[in-house]
Amino acid sequence: MREHDYEPVPGLPERLPPGETILWQGTPQFQALARRALHVRSIAWYFAALAAWRGLALAADGAAATDIAAGAGLLLLLGAAALVPLTLYAWAASRSTLYTITNRRVVIRAGVALPTSINVPFAVIEAAGLRLHGGGVGDIALRLVPGQKIAYLLLWPHARPWRLSRPEPMLRCIGDAERVAQILGRALAAAAAVPVQPVLADANSAVAAEGAAAAAF
Repeated sequence: MREHDYEPVPGLPERLPPGETILWQGTPQFQALARRALHVRSIAWYFAALAAWRGLALAADGAAATDIAAGAGLLLLLGAAALVPLTLYAWAASRSTLYTITNRRVVIRAGVALPTSINVPFAVIEAAGLRLHGGGVGDIALRLVPGQKIAYLLLWPHARPWRLSRPEPMLRCIGDAERVAQILGRALAAAAAVPVQPVLADANSAVAAEGAAAAAF
């Protein structure tokens, strides 16, 4: 039996109540999650720079070619030792995560070792923001109303970076993010009985919704 076979509905801990329907489901993209959440590209460049610096320093000291290769190679091996588990974790996280948007809430099913489901009802969403990264991939962050809080460690890596005092759940590194943002915006507007107004904004803008009102993307 696979780890999520117990779910009555994929991505949800229980069957949907009457009147609730699934509008969208998706997962984070593995490569984007590894690069943006776990910073594997930055770490790789860091160790490559260290290896190059070490090689140049040994060459300047007149070291033999074998010593130069050994010195630089050791740093590259250390970098690989750091990158391999991070990459594996990103792969496992992308496989175990399923984001769900219904007409009443957002659900984040995540957890590599201990699967858990985080329910975010529309009523506690104060604002939503879309950030595009290129190629249609992007993040959708959900700012909660004051007094509502989900532990950052419980959310990570599905949390907006550096929002520690007031964590924001995030649908992270999803494909076709602009379309998903439109789906969420319409659902929030419908739930709040507020007409959706078109908003022209750049990729880094946040679209606010006052109280339990809607966010339009």
